[in-house]
Amino acid sequence: MNLINKYNVAGPRYTSYPTVPYWNSIAPSQEEWKTAVKNSFNISNKEHGISLYIHLPFCESLCTYCGCNTRITVNHEVEQPYIKALIKEWQLYLRIFEAKPRIKEIHLGGGTPTFFSAKNLTQLIEGITQNADVCEDAEFSFEAHPNNTTSEHLKTLYSLGFKRLSLGIQDFDIRVQQIVNRIQSFEQVEQVVTEAKAIGYTSINFDLIYGLPLQTRESVQSTIAKVVLLRPDRIAFYSYAHVPWVKPGQRKFTEADLPADAEKRELYEIGKAQFSANGYVEIGMDHFALRSDSLYIASQTKKLHRNFMGYTHSYTRLMVGLGVSSISDTWQAFAQNVKKVEEYYSLLEKNELPIFKGHLLDEEDLIIRKHILQLMCSLETSWEKPEEQCAAVYDAIEKLSELTKDNLLELKPYHLKVKEFARPFIRNVCMCFDARLWRNLPQAQIFSSVV
Repeated sequence: MNLINKYNVAGPRYTSYPTVPYWNSIAPSQEEWKTAVKNSFNISNKEHGISLYIHLPFCESLCTYCGCNTRITVNHEVEQPYIKALIKEWQLYLRIFEAKPRIKEIHLGGGTPTFFSAKNLTQLIEGITQNADVCEDAEFSFEAHPNNTTSEHLKTLYSLGFKRLSLGIQDFDIRVQQIVNRIQSFEQVEQVVTEAKAIGYTSINFDLIYGLPLQTRESVQSTIAKVVLLRPDRIAFYSYAHVPWVKPGQRKFTEADLPADAEKRELYEIGKAQFSANGYVEIGMDHFALRSDSLYIASQTKKLHRNFMGYTHSYTRLMVGLGVSSISDTWQAFAQNVKKVEEYYSLLEKNELPIFKGHLLDEEDLIIRKHILQLMCSLETSWEKPEEQCAAVYDAIEKLSELTKDNLLELKPYHLKVKEFARPFIRNVCMCFDARLWRNLPQAQIFSSVV
């Protein structure tokens, strides 16, 4: 565990490169962003289709561990205006495409997507797909809260093409649930899972978090014992990111309530051992899947991909983010939408895309992005070809020396492989390649701890 203490520094999760704090200080103009989208669409639509991430920010209560962009309300009158705004934003993108899009992937994230009624979700999805073709192998998924996911939600979304759902569990221990304000019983979760499987959903994911306040070895063991009884197809076992300077709700508890460093990592290892004993295989970072799941198959065939939605077996060059705070990715550019609902509405009323910051990737960014993506997905990367090389790659090799001394890597000419037991340190390895981070080291903590 000495290595845990040594390498448990603050660092990015690398769902993108460059990471959001290191994007260009000047956002792409409306015209620059439209050009980037159009160029990417022309390639992506032909090759694979395009992906959509739709952010539905509303929640009826605040989960204090949460780092997402949310709006807390019990007023469901907010649903219709937001749905109409999402469709308006999509229509602005359709004008840019100038051709019928082929949709490969839709993911509804939040917030709480099941805050919205089944009727309003139908209006949203039909508003998106009526001017698009849906690929034969398309994958539609949504995040669900066990407490408000109804039979009508499950049946309606299935009829609209959704076959995958992700349930936010986090922990089954009542003391942990109370301190993070996320209370749902095992029986509620079991009911949703049983009904979803009966309807025909082909993949169910559970989100769990380790490192939450008041968690213990015994509570994590008990939670995972209950999880494996329900046999989800895949499991995301995330490290809790304590960033109270960003999310004030996390000030409900203090660092004294949190398992730290070696103790926190032990919780992960406990979970990993239980998952492995029950047929789950570790994928990338913090993910597990049954061998029958597409995520496992993608990892074995070197087709695993990672984006702002996390790990996926599906890749498209263009991912369009709709809704407040959503991030779009054209591969050569990023843009993020404004975070406040009122500002989002205001910009759309002016027929403006509601972006407020972004990044145009230069040649070095694109090279480093590929290396970090390969490391995060397959624990290895290589730079034999000239187009895979740049000064930053050779700077990274020097920075890897300490990790190499600790026997965490296999570093050969033009090739790097992270050893299997060193998987917990993958973010440390990626940080060595992060040229923008090294050129402007933060003066204050902006990331959570990597281990």
